[in-house]
Amino acid sequence: MHKLTRLSGFNVPFLNIVSVLAIGSLLFLAGCKKSDQQAKSDVQPPAQSRPAAESSGGGGAAGTTPVSPSAAETIAKLAGIEWATKQDEIKHDPQGQWAIQVSASSTYNDAQGEAGWSANQAAGPPNVDRYGDDSHAWAPKTQNGGIEWLDLKYAKPVHATEVRVRESCGSGAVVKVELFDEQGGAHTVWAGADPTTDLNYLIVKFPKTAFTTARVKVTLATNIVPGWNEIDAVQLVGVDQ
Repeated sequence: MHKLTRLSGFNVPFLNIVSVLAIGSLLFLAGCKKSDQQAKSDVQPPAQSRPAAESSGGGGAAGTTPVSPSAAETIAKLAGIEWATKQDEIKHDPQGQWAIQVSASSTYNDAQGEAGWSANQAAGPPNVDRYGDDSHAWAPKTQNGGIEWLDLKYAKPVHATEVRVRESCGSGAVVKVELFDEQGGAHTVWAGADPTTDLNYLIVKFPKTAFTTARVKVTLATNIVPGWNEIDAVQLVGVDQ
């Protein structure tokens, strides 16, 4: 049975509005850890997870054909190319725009301005290249603390059709995405269990809004994914008319 999310006079099928870009590694990395130094900005990148095609090993289950190392390498490369191509398409989507101003419920180390892990680190296009703790993403003050949020503003009001949340550490903690109309009224376009893993987007799609919006709010429950939960960027997609 489909749960319905009501959006400004129309019903949005819950099971049809969310997809996740998971072309790359399929290995779930539960949680992220910060450096031992509280304010360290040059965070070391985490070890890369192995692509699913490589994790099967040289043997094979009974009745299956083993994948040769060369074939597995080719599959992994093709998956990597597809993932990178899709990431680039999103980054340069002509109907997408990146936030120009961001506020947050809290920030790691009470960071302000352009400091590492501040709310402003979620403004602009994505700039975190590896899954893991990175000062170029926003992080809340504490880990596993419960409800936290990002409030993002954009340059151009649009009739929205999609929101893309790029999660870069402790992925899977988003629980709600809201849009705000011209009068400041909130409209929930998605609420539920975030399936995102690794460095990927939570992609929320919905019918074009009757109102125009230039503001998005993303709410996380940081206690549901252990470790630090970080957001690299949030893209608002929509049209003028």
